[in-house]
Amino acid sequence: MSFEHLTDGLGIGVPAPRLTWTLPVGSGLQEAYELELDRFATVHRTGRVESPEQVLVKWPGAPLTSRERVTVRVRVWTPDTPGPSAWSEPATIEAGLLDPADWQAIPVGAGWDEDPQADRRPARVRKDFRLDRPVERARLYVTAHGLYEVEINGRRVGDEALTPGWTVYPHRLRYRTHDVTAHLIDGANTIGAWLGDGWYRGRYGFDGGTRNIYGTDQSLIAQLEITYADGITRVIATDPTWTAARGPIVSSGLYEGEAFDARLHDPGWATPHAPGAQWTPVRVHSRDPRTLVAPQGPPVRCTQELSPVTITRKDDGRYLLDFGQNLVGRLRITADGPAGTVVTLRHAEVLQDGELATRPLREATSTDVLTLAGTGPLTWEPRFTLHGFRYAEISGWPGELTTEHVAARVYHTDMHRTGWFECSDPMVNRLHENVVWSMRGNFVDIPTDCPQRDERLGWTGDIQVFAPTASYLHDCAGMLDSWLTDVGLEQLPDGTIPWYVPVIPGEPMWTPIQPGAAWGDAAVLTPWTLYQRFGDLELLRRHYPTARAWVDLVTRLAGPSRLWDTGFQLGDWLDPAAPPDDPAAGRTDRYLVATAYFAHSARHLALTAQALGNEQEAERYGALADEVAEAFRYRYVVASGRMTDDSPTAYALGLAFDLLTQDQRPTAGERLAQLVLADDARIATGFVGTPLICDALTDTGHLDVAYRLLLQTECPSWLYPVTMGATTIWERWDSLRPDGTLNPGGMTSFNHYALGAVADWLHRVVGGLTATAPGYREVHFHPRPGGGITWARTRHVSPYGVVAASWESTADGGLTACLTVPDGCRATAALPGCQPVSLGPGKHILETADLSTEAA
Repeated sequence: MSFEHLTDGLGIGVPAPRLTWTLPVGSGLQEAYELELDRFATVHRTGRVESPEQVLVKWPGAPLTSRERVTVRVRVWTPDTPGPSAWSEPATIEAGLLDPADWQAIPVGAGWDEDPQADRRPARVRKDFRLDRPVERARLYVTAHGLYEVEINGRRVGDEALTPGWTVYPHRLRYRTHDVTAHLIDGANTIGAWLGDGWYRGRYGFDGGTRNIYGTDQSLIAQLEITYADGITRVIATDPTWTAARGPIVSSGLYEGEAFDARLHDPGWATPHAPGAQWTPVRVHSRDPRTLVAPQGPPVRCTQELSPVTITRKDDGRYLLDFGQNLVGRLRITADGPAGTVVTLRHAEVLQDGELATRPLREATSTDVLTLAGTGPLTWEPRFTLHGFRYAEISGWPGELTTEHVAARVYHTDMHRTGWFECSDPMVNRLHENVVWSMRGNFVDIPTDCPQRDERLGWTGDIQVFAPTASYLHDCAGMLDSWLTDVGLEQLPDGTIPWYVPVIPGEPMWTPIQPGAAWGDAAVLTPWTLYQRFGDLELLRRHYPTARAWVDLVTRLAGPSRLWDTGFQLGDWLDPAAPPDDPAAGRTDRYLVATAYFAHSARHLALTAQALGNEQEAERYGALADEVAEAFRYRYVVASGRMTDDSPTAYALGLAFDLLTQDQRPTAGERLAQLVLADDARIATGFVGTPLICDALTDTGHLDVAYRLLLQTECPSWLYPVTMGATTIWERWDSLRPDGTLNPGGMTSFNHYALGAVADWLHRVVGGLTATAPGYREVHFHPRPGGGITWARTRHVSPYGVVAASWESTADGGLTACLTVPDGCRATAALPGCQPVSLGPGKHILETADLSTEAA
C-alpha cells in the first residue's frame, strides 16, 4: 500500500492521505473493499464499500494529527470469489509536524563573521545531550538553509544527498523525518551536522553564477524528539546552546566541486567528547515555520555504482578514467599516501584530442580535491556537489591507480523505475537507454535542462515536451507535483510562467520575465499528462488555477484576433537550421508556434475543467480553443491544407494539435512526408517539432516515413549520436561533429533529455501500449510495426500493477502478440489488419491468424 505518491509513509505532510493498493494476482476486477485503521490501539473498519476504486482512495477516518502513527490494511471482494480476500500486509503511516506551532527548532550556523561574496569554509554544528532512561522511539525532523548531512554518535542519519533539495525557499523549505531510535545510546549522546552552501547561498546560474540568491546564512534546523518508555517526551532542537566549528571541507559548490583536507578532520567530531577550543556558540537566524513542508516525492540518493572500463596513465602521471557511461554523480576514491598529498579529480562528458573537454562546462570547474592526512587508507566522496561526466582525470595519485580504488556513484531523485522498452534494433535500444540516462541525470530534485555546466535550471519547456516520456519511465508524480507547486508560486501576477523554475537571476535574454509559448504551457500540459499517467485528479485540481491564469493571460495577449503574434518567443528552439548565435531563429514562424500552443493549451484546459466537473468553464475554454484553431487556419493554412510556413514543425503542430480540418489533414500529412523525404529523413525540427513529428506522420498514413526518420543515422538524427558513441541525449543534434570536434557554440551539452521525447512514440507506436483512461485503468494495445523491426516489447508499472505488451513478426507476415492487463483494468487490442478485441485482466496471447477478420 502507498500513501499519496509516497511508498514510505514516515513523516507524511498530508492530514488525510489518499491510499493506493494493487489487487492480489488473479483477482480480476474489484467490486468492493474494506479498510482497517489501527490508531491509538483502537481499530476502525469501514465495512464493505461498494467501489472499484483502488488508486488514491479517500482517507476513511478522521485526519491525522502531528506525529500520529496509524497502521492500515485492506481486503477486497471480486466477482469470482464468494467472500473477501485475505487482509493485506499492514502498512504504517506516521504524520510529520503538521502545525507550525509544533516547531521549536530555529536555524543555527557559524558563529563567526563570513565574507558573503567569497568562498566560505563550511561549518559543522553539534549538540551534546544525555539519556538517563529507556527510549521507546525517536524522530528527527530536519532541514537547512543550504545543504546538510546529520550524524548521531558518529553514525550517518539517512542516505539522502543534497537535502533538503531546491524549492522556492522563501515560500517552501522541505524537511525530512527520520526514525533515529537505533542511533541513540544510554548516557552521553551527540548530534551533529555537516553544512554546505547548495542552491541557497552558493554560486549558481549563468555566467559563473550569482551568490546568496536566497540568503547569506548557512544554518541547520533540526528537532530531535525522544519518547521514553514511560511516555515522557524530550525535545532537543537547534537553539543558541549548540556549538559550531569550521570543518574539513575547505570549499564546496555545486558548480565548483569540493575540497576536503583530511588533516583538519576529527572522525569523532559528532560523538560524545569534550570539544576543542574551536567549537564556539552558534549564531541564530530566522525561519517562518509556516514555510516548512514535508516532501511530496523521494529524495536524491545514490542509485548505482560504476567501475571505470578503462584507466589510462599519462606520461606526466595523471590518470584518465572512462566509465563507459555519461552520468551524474561523484567519484568515491580510496587513497593512501603521505600527509599533505593532494589528489585532484576533474570531470567532463567528452574528450577532445585525448584530454577532458571542459569548454562545454563553461564556468562550472567541476573539480574535487582531497588532501590526505597520512594516517592510512581513506575512502572519500564529496558531500555537497554533483558533476555530469563520463570521463574523469585524477592527478597527484600516490602509487598505482586501479579499479579497486575508484568508483563513480550515480545520483538522482530516487524515483521507482516504471517503464522499459526494447526491440530487435540494437541502435534503437541504445537510443532508448540514452533517454533513460538523460532523465536520471536531469531529475535531481527538480527537472533540469542539463547537469554539468553553469546552468542546471528547471526549464519549463523542456519538461513540457518530455513529461509523457518521463511519466512512463519513472514514477515522477510526487517530484513533479512538488515542482509544479513552485511553478504556481513563481507565476507572475499577470499569469506569466517563468522560463525556468525556481527563478534565479538570469542573463538579459531572460530578464524581465516574459510569457513564451511551449515553455509557459507547461502549466497546463504537464499536470494533464500526470493526471493521465497516474490518475490523480486532485493533482489536476491543485494546479488548475495556475493553468487557467496562463491561458487567460495568453487570451488577453492575443486579443480578438485569437492570434498570439506579439512578444518574445523561442519558437522551435534549436531547429538544426537555426544559426549558432540565435537558436530561436529556425525555419518555422515563432508566432505560428505560439498560436498553435495557445489552441492546444486552451483545449487541454477545457479537458481539465471537464475532468474536475466544471462544465461551464469546460464549455468556455473549449469554445476558445475552437476560435484559436480557426484563427490559426485562417492565418497559417491555405484551403488545400498546405501551410504558409512550409516546414516540418509547422505541419507537425497543425496535425498533432488537431488544428486542421479533416479535409486538410491528408494534404498536410502528404506534404510533411515529402519534406522529410526531401532531406533524406534527416531531422529538421527543434524542441517543439521533434516530439510531434513521428505522431503526425503516423496518424496521416505515413508510418514508413516515421520509421525512416527514426532510423536515420546521418546528422542530424536521433541515431547519429548513437553512431558517435553517445550514452545520453544531446542538447544539439551535432554537439559532437562527424569529424570528432565539439560544436563551437557556447551552449553545447551532452546530457539534455528534451530531444529524447521520441521515446513516448516508441512506447505507444512501436511497443503498441497506450493508456486510454487515467492511470492505465484502460489500455489500448495497437502495435504498428515498420522499419524492419521484427519484434518489440514494452512494460509499465501502472498504479494498478504491471501492464505489458510484446509482439513478434511471424513467417507468414503476421504477428504473435502478448498483452498483460493488470487486475482491476481492461484493455482493447488491435493487431494490424484485425478488428479490435476486448480483454480483461490477465495475460493474453493473440495471433493475427486467429483474428482473421479484416478491419473495415
